[in-house]
Amino acid sequence: MSYLKCSGMCQLIGGLLLLLLAGCSAGESKFLAGNLNAVNHTSAAINHFSVNGYGGGNVSPFGDGGGMCCVMLPRQWLPGLKLKVEWETDPNPNVRLPALGTDAYRAAYAKHKANYQQHSTIVDLPSYETESLCSLKVHFLSCNQIKLTTACMAYGQPGYPIKEPQVMKEPAVCPK
Repeated sequence: MSYLKCSGMCQLIGGLLLLLLAGCSAGESKFLAGNLNAVNHTSAAINHFSVNGYGGGNVSPFGDGGGMCCVMLPRQWLPGLKLKVEWETDPNPNVRLPALGTDAYRAAYAKHKANYQQHSTIVDLPSYETESLCSLKVHFLSCNQIKLTTACMAYGQPGYPIKEPQVMKEPAVCPK
């Protein structure tokens, strides 16, 4: 059965391929993957958000969720690590629109969508000491402020590091 025989060159190539594959699996990834979740402390809807380009879903006013897989963070935390958070808000998520599919709907929706607001900020990545990442939770606070945590517990549980109330009112004037 000649198809089972392999020349010296074939064995050399096969050996090199095995060596390359072994080299790929022997190294440890420099990143950890975790879920990307959000808690919205505001009356605006979060239409969508992202952290360093990793997308999150939408989050209702004063709600939580937006969970997506996955966000990649460095396996080892180092001081000074920053993340870019981008998000879009709908300041009037409870607007009543005409019947879907009509010209009146399209006109009203275009006018409503013109009020959507785009936001972007750079925030510090909070320290974490674990080799496994549960999730990165983004907290959307009043005045377009952001807080992050990698805590492996749910918001509101004892020991959770972010203590702001779920329902926050927008102040008349936001601090700069």
